[in-house]
Amino acid sequence: MRRRRVVALVGAGAVLAVCGGGGVATLVAWSQAGLDTAGQVDFRNRLAVPPLAESRIDREGRRVFDLRAQEGRTDFGRDEATRTWGFDGDYLGPTLRAKRGERVLVNVVNGLDEPTSVHWHGMHLPARMDGGPHQEVRPGATWSPHWTVGQPAATLWYHPHPHGETAKHVLRGLAGMFILDDERSEGLALPREYGVDDIPVIVQDRQFDSRGRFREGSGTGDTILVNGIPGAYLDVRTERVRLRLLNASNSRMYTFGLSDDRPFTLIGSDGGLLPAPHSMTRIRLSPGERAEIVVGMEAGENVTLRSFPTNLHNILSDRFAGIRDMLDVLQLRAESNLARSPEVPAVLAPIEPLGPASAVTTRKFALSGRQINGERMDMGRIDEVVTRDTTEIWEITKEDGTLHNFHVHDVQFQVLSVGGVKPPVELSGWKDTILLPPNETVRIIARFADYADPDVPYMYHCHILSHEDAGMMGQFVVVEPGQKAGRPDTQGHHKSHG
Repeated sequence: MRRRRVVALVGAGAVLAVCGGGGVATLVAWSQAGLDTAGQVDFRNRLAVPPLAESRIDREGRRVFDLRAQEGRTDFGRDEATRTWGFDGDYLGPTLRAKRGERVLVNVVNGLDEPTSVHWHGMHLPARMDGGPHQEVRPGATWSPHWTVGQPAATLWYHPHPHGETAKHVLRGLAGMFILDDERSEGLALPREYGVDDIPVIVQDRQFDSRGRFREGSGTGDTILVNGIPGAYLDVRTERVRLRLLNASNSRMYTFGLSDDRPFTLIGSDGGLLPAPHSMTRIRLSPGERAEIVVGMEAGENVTLRSFPTNLHNILSDRFAGIRDMLDVLQLRAESNLARSPEVPAVLAPIEPLGPASAVTTRKFALSGRQINGERMDMGRIDEVVTRDTTEIWEITKEDGTLHNFHVHDVQFQVLSVGGVKPPVELSGWKDTILLPPNETVRIIARFADYADPDVPYMYHCHILSHEDAGMMGQFVVVEPGQKAGRPDTQGHHKSHG
């Protein structure tokens, strides 16, 4: 991929050390520096669609999947193949798929030489099955979480969550999608043939050294991978194609749109379908967020999925998160004859609002530096205690100058307000991860319906993975009415089947 820089990058330390009359101008110029690959990418590689994971039904009626974390080597078009990690392969993993009401079991085998874990991001399930830092799997061991899928159709994903090591494990390639279906979604006239008109789009950025190795801990990268492929194109065979966008980058934010500014139809967010479709030209996703969009195509045309520059009016956020960058991501190539696609339905999946009056408490969370409410993550400390079958309001504020977002395990929440005003349409559905604007409060509401366990916590954290690893994470337990929090096991490794 050919690249060009708008301005040469300079170290933040050097910039901040500049003083005197030219210091402010230099800082402004540095903050506006950006990578621009628009029109520069040679889309020569066909997009790989992750295979659907094989499954079987066991004697208890559960749908059983097998996942193995393993080392591999991947050709990213460099001089040498890159050492990578993957699930059931060299890089990334298969797409797991299940339906609401099904019982699932996943046998997770750790074929690596260090502990890892698998967190089911966006899934509502018992804390012991969540795959957070308390459920690490030792090398050679197998962990077998099981649960009943009790939530609507949605685009979820899975990735490691070992304490202090999440960024490294995800960057090396451990991630995949987990798609949920339900009867309502199957009855809608939406593109839904996996790999044909319903496409997973796992977007990541990477930096490589001269030997083709990943540069770990390097911040945002200058090479964009889609499903592990650089310079990827998708052959479109239908008039409409559904793209399940996942920002699986460690720290980069994307503002997706199409190169000719044509509108697309937003149909879903983190936790599933929206009440109604919305025509848009941009959708912004911070790390961990998802969006389902439908793009209309005409026979024989090409259009590029692109990430456009945006402005959060903060020098450090804009510069270090790549917000100023213009990036070509994926080329859509329509064939000369396209199969007909129906119009997107006017009604998708009505959502019953959670009324603020039903909330039993309001909790406040302030994110600054690498701390939440002035504290770094402590595996042995329970930060919050939530009572089962109650509704709560959480108010989250970013108090420093760097980019942060906020992810809550166990629940999908609704956004009440952003900066005191009604949220935009892209935040009108179920969410589990949300970008935090500078010096403004985001108010969310969630119902903690079940799965009480006083000893095993869920996490809440910034999903900028280096921030999470550095301590910007807390933990909460869900307890029965009147029950007190227990003590989490800080040695929660799995030696064998669980």
